[in-house]
Amino acid sequence: MFIKEVETLVGLTSKNIRYYEDVGLIKPNRNNENSYRIYSNDDLKKLKIIKFLRELNVPIQEIKLLFENKISLIECMEDRINKIKREEEKYKKIKSMCLEIIKENNNVESIEISKYFREINILNKEGFTMRDIKNNNQKKITGAIFSSLIFSFLFVFIGITISYFQFTENEKMPWFLYGFLIMFFLLLIIGIIFNLVSRIKEIKGGEEDEASKY
Repeated sequence: MFIKEVETLVGLTSKNIRYYEDVGLIKPNRNNENSYRIYSNDDLKKLKIIKFLRELNVPIQEIKLLFENKISLIECMEDRINKIKREEEKYKKIKSMCLEIIKENNNVESIEISKYFREINILNKEGFTMRDIKNNNQKKITGAIFSSLIFSFLFVFIGITISYFQFTENEKMPWFLYGFLIMFFLLLIIGIIFNLVSRIKEIKGGEEDEASKY
């Protein structure tokens, strides 16, 4: 099967699938005639496993060790449990801090900030934060749509201008040239729409950036 079908069946973007190929997690065959990637049922199963493990926040390198039988699934899950326990302890600290603030302070000016600031910094150094540090996908999508509309309107305007002079002026360009230009701008607009759809799908998929951190 080709990559578009795999995207649909697994729910990953093509860039993300290629990323997993680049790091050696899957090794699809190539079509001898056109070098297109051909994904097997085994590749499909592996990608489903990868997606599931990534949802559990298992690092890429650890998934690779699993596939190479260098660590066991039990070891991997036990490591996840230990990390979750550590995260739970950090959330308990945050909860305790919030309860203490409620108990001892009536307004924001009365918070003993040096004490809490020090505790938060310790947690930050351990890689913990309560802030939402994910990319704002909606802003990315809006930006992609806006830029696509600008270029589309530009090409439409050029096409309309060319058509206006072609049908109103006495001296016309050769009709084959006119048809070529109109077809050229039409293909550009179709390309913009196709790239926009792919970009939105990529942004919503959002896993490649996450995967590349590990």
